[in-house]
Amino acid sequence: MKWLVLLGLVAFSECIVKIPIRRVKTMRKTLSGKNMLNNFLKEDPYRLSQISFRGSNLTIHPLRNIRDIFYVGNITIGTPPQEFQVIFDTGSSDLWVPSIDCNSTSCATHVRFRHHQSSTFRPTNKTFRIIYGSGRMNGVIAYDTVRIGDLVSTDQPFGLSVEEYGFVHKRFDGILGLNYWNLSWSKAMPIFDKLKNEGAISEPVFAFYLSNITMNREVIACSEGCAALVDTGSSNIQGPGRLIDNIQRIIGATPRGSKYYISCSAVNILPSIIFTINGVNYPVPPRAYILKDSRGHCYTTFKEKRVRRSTESWVLGEVFLRLYFSVFDRGNDRIGLAQAV
Repeated sequence: MKWLVLLGLVAFSECIVKIPIRRVKTMRKTLSGKNMLNNFLKEDPYRLSQISFRGSNLTIHPLRNIRDIFYVGNITIGTPPQEFQVIFDTGSSDLWVPSIDCNSTSCATHVRFRHHQSSTFRPTNKTFRIIYGSGRMNGVIAYDTVRIGDLVSTDQPFGLSVEEYGFVHKRFDGILGLNYWNLSWSKAMPIFDKLKNEGAISEPVFAFYLSNITMNREVIACSEGCAALVDTGSSNIQGPGRLIDNIQRIIGATPRGSKYYISCSAVNILPSIIFTINGVNYPVPPRAYILKDSRGHCYTTFKEKRVRRSTESWVLGEVFLRLYFSVFDRGNDRIGLAQAV
């Protein structure tokens, strides 16, 4: 069976493409790994894509952790290939990069796609726009060859931004969405749906049922069950405002600007927050949900979820995913979680 697993991004097909998470200069201590692969990742980060594992056809393509906020990996578009750093985002469905025709300030700080230099480029007149929590973009749909490691999608629909707002100096060029096709803003076929249809891999799944959230054995959220989203494009744990405020109050965090700050010494005394999923507990300790800013001040990673829904819903971002290995199987609409080592 051909399927896809995400740890960062791990794709299984006739030839496995594995994209492990690699930490680079973050603002908090790197969690130490204890196996040979982790040591190799630290010592030889840029030779990984050239490694061949005998008998397994394994190719490794690393992601980079940018300040514990998001993970980016390299893809190429066009013929000859033009390289871009994109966020692999389970919370969205569209692939897009900046166009050379984009004159927004955000585009000027990123690599832009030069369509006239690609012999396989095919334009369209279809326009679309996407609104994210941190910014928005307007773009047009085009077709070209897209490569992720050894995976190649020819005549792949993707977006070219012609206007961007909110992404100035962000350390990524674009976004590669892993969500369901029917949630796409552009209505273009996502790359993994296309690869699945062509028999290369299956699709990832990202949503699951969350039973409850506890702290000190007390249920603090999801008392009657709720929905949750595992989102590689989010750096925080997000939930309804009143419940997030309750968590901030319990741990003693105080608001300052857009963040809630707390004494750094609290890491040693605060309890874990436990997410119970299908009867299994997944604790998130304070060392994971408390981070340091550039001035050395500590803040929490709990954030109000702005989208209003009739049912309680949560987003488990990188704070959660750094702790648990996640297998996304959208072919069977399920997800597997295991403690990361």
